[in-house]
Amino acid sequence: MTTVTLPPGPSSPRFVQGAFAATARSRGMQRLRARYGDAFTVNVPIFGRAVVISDPAEIRQLFTEGPDLIENVQPNLGRVLGPGSLFALIGEEHRKQRKLLVPPFHGRRLAAYEKIIEEETVREVASWPEDRAFATLPSMMRITLNAILRAVFGADGAELTELRAMLPPWVAYGSRLAVLPIPKTDLGRWSPWGRFRIARRRYDAIVDRLIDRTVGEDLDGRDDVLALLLQSRYDDGSPMSRAQIADELLTLLVAGHETTATTLAWAVERLRRHPAILRDLAEEADAGGGALREATITEVQRTRPVIDLVGRHVRVDGYRLGRWTLPKGCTVLVGITLLHTDASVFPNPRAFDPSRFLDARPDLYQWIPFGGGRRRCIGAAFAGMEMNVVLRTVLRDFTLLPTTEPDERWHSRGIANAPAKGGRAVVRRRNPRAVPSAPGAAARTGS
Repeated sequence: MTTVTLPPGPSSPRFVQGAFAATARSRGMQRLRARYGDAFTVNVPIFGRAVVISDPAEIRQLFTEGPDLIENVQPNLGRVLGPGSLFALIGEEHRKQRKLLVPPFHGRRLAAYEKIIEEETVREVASWPEDRAFATLPSMMRITLNAILRAVFGADGAELTELRAMLPPWVAYGSRLAVLPIPKTDLGRWSPWGRFRIARRRYDAIVDRLIDRTVGEDLDGRDDVLALLLQSRYDDGSPMSRAQIADELLTLLVAGHETTATTLAWAVERLRRHPAILRDLAEEADAGGGALREATITEVQRTRPVIDLVGRHVRVDGYRLGRWTLPKGCTVLVGITLLHTDASVFPNPRAFDPSRFLDARPDLYQWIPFGGGRRRCIGAAFAGMEMNVVLRTVLRDFTLLPTTEPDERWHSRGIANAPAKGGRAVVRRRNPRAVPSAPGAAARTGS
């Protein structure tokens, strides 16, 4: 028999560790690393006994293992996104589905989406108040939601209006449910999961109508994801089912919305507290450059990762991960924040310093806001492009005023970590001009 060797960790009861993780996850992880080192074992609800790692070599090993040894953590967001979601699929099914989803988010397709994102940004920021503090997170949420809806479904319409209204509260609700146990007794509409399933049926009905409309149209030359998925085929020539398309579109809508918007709000929060970087960014934008802006977005994601943990599931007994020997079924959690604040990986890690990425692209096993390996976020390139376009547009049209206020604290939204005050900003318009108003812009002014 193989002897299991786990890192040390706290001995407090599971419910105590779970409560601590729910209320002070980031701070708690830092304390555990300070006490036990770069690997430790926790015991928390849903996952049970789990090993948390932050050593770069062990992370690289974990991310590069084959699906026969390591798979996606269980349970995961597939619980709320559906069984056809990339989050829920494993092994060969995951590989086949991912192959179909890669083309819409790479190469020339990104250029087609860039115009959409700039249009949505210009419409939204038209309602921004001047010389008065406001939270940017709601605006960033609307920009990213509208952009991903148009990228996924193409032209606007009644169905997109309906999705625009229902998705934000549903995403926020689902992100909290994803970290809670599913009750054994189904209480229907009177339970949180019951209400969630009712909303899911409403979403499925909307997507079904959109598919009915799309299959009757000429799809040649269309760049929206729905059209591309309807035309895509597996290696055996078979198409994706409607249920698979609905699950994957929901995955793209959720993954391409909240996390990107939250990172943009963190970018505002960071830049207002670093006026020299903010000034250099404005000058670069005026000159038509973008290297510093890209480096800044990378540094925001390093210092303020929206997702602070990514997990894997051990599929064999006696799996050797670096110094440790893990049992079958063990959960391994990669501490993203722990890795990003490791001084041996990023010197002076607490400093916000985009220059560290000006002359070197980040190592994708050390800078991991999108996860890593086979299961790295499929929309990473889209998200990077979107954040670049939104920030470029804001810097072009506004002067973002610096502040001496304390850093905004981390606030957990279930899955994502957001700035507690929503990334508050004070702006002045640089280039007044006529812009189309976003839906409901008048009602949102000053929000």
